[in-house]
Amino acid sequence: MDRRHEGGNRGCRGKGHAVGVRSRCPFCDRVPKNAALELLDLRPTVLRGNASEILAFSGATSGGRGVDAGDSVEAAEETARHLANERSMVVAVTGESDFVTDGSRSARIEGGSPLMPRVTALGCALTCLVGAFAGTRPADPFSATVAALTLYAVAGERAHERANGPGSFAVQFLDQLAAVTPAELKAGARVTLS
Repeated sequence: MDRRHEGGNRGCRGKGHAVGVRSRCPFCDRVPKNAALELLDLRPTVLRGNASEILAFSGATSGGRGVDAGDSVEAAEETARHLANERSMVVAVTGESDFVTDGSRSARIEGGSPLMPRVTALGCALTCLVGAFAGTRPADPFSATVAALTLYAVAGERAHERANGPGSFAVQFLDQLAAVTPAELKAGARVTLS
């Protein structure tokens, strides 16, 4: 780990901070493959990515292209469980349905919109939201992550009902993300715990 990571390492290690880590990006061909693994040495509380991003942490070959997933959420579930157990963290695999595990518990969240992958930066924004939720519940980052993904799914469904395409969806999504009440979140949640 080089000097760029030393401050983050001191700041995160052992303090239960939520750190969003993205393993793939448009310029990832220029980033050494071990860089993502070095970030895991910072011991983030939550790792969130699409299936191809999560699979990349295991060294498996994935069908992803940049930030676009080429693999199903189901294909990454075992890797997510392994990472969660090995690294003592929560792992969230997001896609058409979302999968969250802390190694012993797991949840599947349904919802969202098929327009979501067509809007730039929604995945990055979700990572930020997960970090914010996890920061408010340091004793239970699993539940915080499930809550963040559920809010995203419900807001995505509501925005889809009002949108005419990806452009109007982006605006509607932000409005719905802010408008969902706790009662509406509870009523719209489609979460299966196991």
